[in-house]
Amino acid sequence: MRGMRPLTVSLLTLGDPDQPSGGYLFHRRLADLAPRHGARIAFSSLPQWPFPLPMLAAPAVLRRARAARPAALVVDSIAAAFVAPWLATLRVPTLAMLHQPPGGIGHGAARARLQRALDALAYRQMRLLLVASRSLADELADQLRIHVPMQVVEPGRDPAISAVPAPDLRQGRRAAILCVANWLPNKGIAELLEAVAVLPDELATLHLVGETATDPRYAATLRSRLAEPDLRGRVLVHGQLTPGQVAGLYLAADLFALPSYRETYGTAWGEAMNAGLPIVGWRAGNLPHLADHEREALLVAPGDVVGLSAALRRLADDEPMRRRLGASARARASTRPTWDETAATFFAAIRSVTATNHPS
Repeated sequence: MRGMRPLTVSLLTLGDPDQPSGGYLFHRRLADLAPRHGARIAFSSLPQWPFPLPMLAAPAVLRRARAARPAALVVDSIAAAFVAPWLATLRVPTLAMLHQPPGGIGHGAARARLQRALDALAYRQMRLLLVASRSLADELADQLRIHVPMQVVEPGRDPAISAVPAPDLRQGRRAAILCVANWLPNKGIAELLEAVAVLPDELATLHLVGETATDPRYAATLRSRLAEPDLRGRVLVHGQLTPGQVAGLYLAADLFALPSYRETYGTAWGEAMNAGLPIVGWRAGNLPHLADHEREALLVAPGDVVGLSAALRRLADDEPMRRRLGASARARASTRPTWDETAATFFAAIRSVTATNHPS
């Protein structure tokens, strides 16, 4: 941007920054948009070793990140615990970008307890905490009880979807249900399969999109269930697709189902609403902040598979209801920031911190 001082940001994450999941995609979109905002993001990655081994590499990775002479270091919440003991040695303004609560999501009790303490240690040393949703900001305020400023930076939306046309998804049935999620236990895919299994065969076809190898044990359980007679031929597994292919599926589907137990934001929910799809999911995580029951979504008590199946059946059976909820979903999605607006907020927040930095 003209007249704006170039801003170099080191962003510290865990593993390959091109991984196909919410937080990684968030950072990649910001990196792609950075030049529009007079900025550049340089990624530095800790090795994705078993917990807590990435801590062994933290000093060297932080030195490399600091060698780029950035105006600020932004630590992804997935990496915060591993660098916490060394942040005090840095002579650069440090912020965190949080996509998960302290302690992470889906870990065992012992790891969650240790990681929560390390995360809190890291966040106490930050100039500013950038958080992906208002629900996460509220959770952090309750858990951490620290005096560090927070600012919400929600994931953006694409006003115009560049979609690869999809074939008929109904497969001769009355409705097509789409689920976009990596195969992880907290996503509720096993419960979704059980809910679909008791629907009349002619009612709906389910399409699963997402990385299937993230949790091999969970994936084996899902594949075993998919092979049983009551689901055979009723569920199509697409695996990981390109953004254009996923966009095409959003436009070709009739409704979106993701009964995730814990989502800090829920990018897939936002994308589905932007495409005009009604949502079915648990009344959990950030979904109640994105969509209201009977307005843009049908929300069910977490773990209520019978209720989940009934919600799917209502929408699959009732096309006028699908259209009404879908129109409301698209209208509500249009009020949320675009990716360019999200990038503007992100880099403005960093500049607000660096402007007050007076290195000795």
